[in-house]
Amino acid sequence: MIKTGSTVISIYTEMTPNPETMKFVANKLLYPGKSIDYPDEVSSASSPLAQELFTFPFIKSVFIASNFITLTKTAETDDWQDVIPAIKQFLKEYLEEGKAVVNEEAIAAMKTESSNAVSADDDDVVKRIKELLENYVKPAVEMDGGAIQFKSYEDGKVNLMLQGSCSGCPSSMITLKSGIEGMMKRMIPEVKEVVAEAE
Repeated sequence: MIKTGSTVISIYTEMTPNPETMKFVANKLLYPGKSIDYPDEVSSASSPLAQELFTFPFIKSVFIASNFITLTKTAETDDWQDVIPAIKQFLKEYLEEGKAVVNEEAIAAMKTESSNAVSADDDDVVKRIKELLENYVKPAVEMDGGAIQFKSYEDGKVNLMLQGSCSGCPSSMITLKSGIEGMMKRMIPEVKEVVAEAE
């Protein structure tokens, strides 16, 4: 577990293309080099921070990445501006106290099916897809507060999972089809189609 001790934490917010999500950026690493999506409270057992964020009645989902957290609000919550101050204060205090962001042991025990990391048993096409996702797609979608994970590849069809602000975003399908699918078809001729898979 990473403890921060008495570090002074600053939190600022960034809008995302998804009006239902807000990106909260910290001046410290929260989950170095990784990201994890908690689409609902039930899935948050491996993160003490996510569990506490779900106690806010307006939080629908939590996405934790290297130095930011993307929160999705419930449809009933009219305006982010009404709730941002409370979230920023909570995150600042939580991180300054050095509390755990995620429990690595609990995450290791979870079966994680989706990953952009190349493994030894990936075939050549899957390796190239994962490398493209890691090198070209990941930096762009992280700027918007989200992530896109590889799920599967079969018969020219790539299945991806949208996380964070990408999940449920009105513009994510445009990004997926015209951006990611177009790039993959150009760079990996075997790819014929890219689709988003629901969790």
